[in-house]
Amino acid sequence: MDTEAQPTERDRSSRLVRSEEISDTEGPEGRSRFALVSRAAEWLPGGRITLTALVFLLFLLLFSRFVLQPFEIPSRSMERGLRIGDRVLVNKLAYRFGAEPQRGDVVVFDGTGYFGHADYIKRVVGVGRDHVVCCDKEGRIEVNGRSVDESTFLYPGDSPSTVSFDLVVPEGRLFVLGDHRGGSSDSRDHLGSPGGGMVPVGRVIGRADWIAWPSEHWTRLDRPGVYARVPAADGVHG
Repeated sequence: MDTEAQPTERDRSSRLVRSEEISDTEGPEGRSRFALVSRAAEWLPGGRITLTALVFLLFLLLFSRFVLQPFEIPSRSMERGLRIGDRVLVNKLAYRFGAEPQRGDVVVFDGTGYFGHADYIKRVVGVGRDHVVCCDKEGRIEVNGRSVDESTFLYPGDSPSTVSFDLVVPEGRLFVLGDHRGGSSDSRDHLGSPGGGMVPVGRVIGRADWIAWPSEHWTRLDRPGVYARVPAADGVHG
């Protein structure tokens, strides 16, 4: 004898009611989202393809605005590492959460009112309260009493600087130089200008972390280890 219980009419009705309740409570929200997307796609020429492209472009715009922005190298001032036409990726979050530029970082900044009405890319040589001198007995730049060997990134044949200086970087400012010292307009050229050639940290757009183009020049821009040996600033001009 088949003893399996057969569903009664009431059982079937109960399941039907529960199914309708779930559909009524969960379905409209999902359907409304799909309906909104469908209406937007119908309104746009090209339908869903155009809508997808617009969403992707919006994502790229927001990503470039707040996270990672490409920057084209406009001059020879950062050779040998960065050449005219190279595209670097600028990390705009590097200094957003309490971190500040460090000695050796390659940064992009807005030079308006300090260098000129444009964005610039330079290497940070001194940060707030650093005592920066050019040059020591061997012709090297000295930071907080420590000579810095820049030979690994300085343009071949260039001296660290043909301009002498002895200064303390104000708090919240940066002393920046190009790696191609013979072809760079940098903090040395603006010592007598407003701000003394020092770039406010607030003007820094971000840190250049990668060379992205051309593909054969793809590389990461690491902070040179020589700056790690520079002692902390004491803020006293010795």
